[in-house]
Amino acid sequence: MQTNLLPLDDAPAAVPIHFVTAGSVAGVLEQTGPSAQAWASAHGFKGTAGEILIVPDAEGAPLAVLFGAPDTPEKGLLSGSLATSLPAGDYRLTGDVSDPALSSLAFALGGYRFDRYRKTEKERPRLVIPDAVDGEDVNRIAAGVCLARDLINTPANDMGPAELEHAVRHLADTHGATLQVITGDALIENGLPMIHAVGRASDRAPRLIDMQWTGGDAKAPKVTLVGKGVCFDTGGLDLKPSSGMLLMKKDMGGAAATIGLASMIMDAGLPVRLRLLVPAVENSVSGSAFRPGDVLQSRKGLTVEIGNTDAEGRLVLADALALADEEKPDLMIDMATLTGAARVALGTEVMPFFTNDDALAADLDGHGAAVADPVWRLPLWAPYESLLKSKVADINNAGSSRFGGAITAALFLARFVEQAKQHVHFDIFGWVPSARPGQPEGGEAQAVRALFSMLKDRYGV
Repeated sequence: MQTNLLPLDDAPAAVPIHFVTAGSVAGVLEQTGPSAQAWASAHGFKGTAGEILIVPDAEGAPLAVLFGAPDTPEKGLLSGSLATSLPAGDYRLTGDVSDPALSSLAFALGGYRFDRYRKTEKERPRLVIPDAVDGEDVNRIAAGVCLARDLINTPANDMGPAELEHAVRHLADTHGATLQVITGDALIENGLPMIHAVGRASDRAPRLIDMQWTGGDAKAPKVTLVGKGVCFDTGGLDLKPSSGMLLMKKDMGGAAATIGLASMIMDAGLPVRLRLLVPAVENSVSGSAFRPGDVLQSRKGLTVEIGNTDAEGRLVLADALALADEEKPDLMIDMATLTGAARVALGTEVMPFFTNDDALAADLDGHGAAVADPVWRLPLWAPYESLLKSKVADINNAGSSRFGGAITAALFLARFVEQAKQHVHFDIFGWVPSARPGQPEGGEAQAVRALFSMLKDRYGV
């Protein structure tokens, strides 16, 4: 992906963006000159966080930009607003830039456009990567996030299971990974019956996409990513209302997020053995659709009663998790747009995760705060397992109470993981409903930057 970031030597005449605070703005204006002081005074510029003022030269072109620096860690993406507020041209950061790498990344993420169906010729502002910043790392993170955004934003008529497979195949070809895809009835033959059951009603064949990459070290730690790839969710026979389907192209947001994360890992050459598993299906309605009350076999051997066909994501994840667990990975991460209950609990900006590993939880929390990608641990509250009891099977796929839905979903998945050394489940939204700095409205790879930061720290890169 081509970003709006430039190497240091490519724009010697770049316009300075002065990061200022309320306390430093006067000194910066004094250095910039009397006309800048008068301009700022006339526009009431105070240097509050996120405030932007373009100071013109005598011909009206940008001479300098004043920008209120982020004043708290959670405002770390504020500089993303510069990418949509400045006129086309080249710019550079200067002044009180506490985290130039994050500010550069925010600028790149803020300049994202989904233009597959609507072309625009409007030029974007470009930012010179600061000298002390690892431009390759910033660009790979931006590319991974924007890859996930593109996948989520693409409507379901152009992003079904086959197209999701194509995206992973392209990624595998780019980085020298191997790819195996199990499609249609072969899912049953290969012990993945729940993926088949959920996807069989669609005329777009369900599949398990399995990509593996060693990075050249066959003895490196095993990191496995599992992403929910429900390319469109009607709810099945427990049909959603039409309003509930409007955003269901994003129900493969977990798959998109893990694909973006896999891209970052391989591009960085992290010393891990990476496996990416994406159960890709469409939850449709037809004569072959699975039904409420059906009892499904699973790869794990557990029988699952269907309490709700709209709780399909955990079914396809369960088979994929059970397959991944057989290898005893050092770290297993699954990501899914799984429950509305997660949004009720934490809203659309903070992503919940579930793990029984306190050290892993602390790592995720710290890295999420450091890169302004907020995550929050929710409990795997064991007493709620009783809500998943079935009178006819080992477990029900839907909780018997409308309360605690994100927890019961996580507890359901946990039943299919026994051998992984560490496991974390993310219940993401995969969408930004209203544009924020660095985060345009639309698909979003939430929690991915936090995870990549943790993985880099853990594996010494």
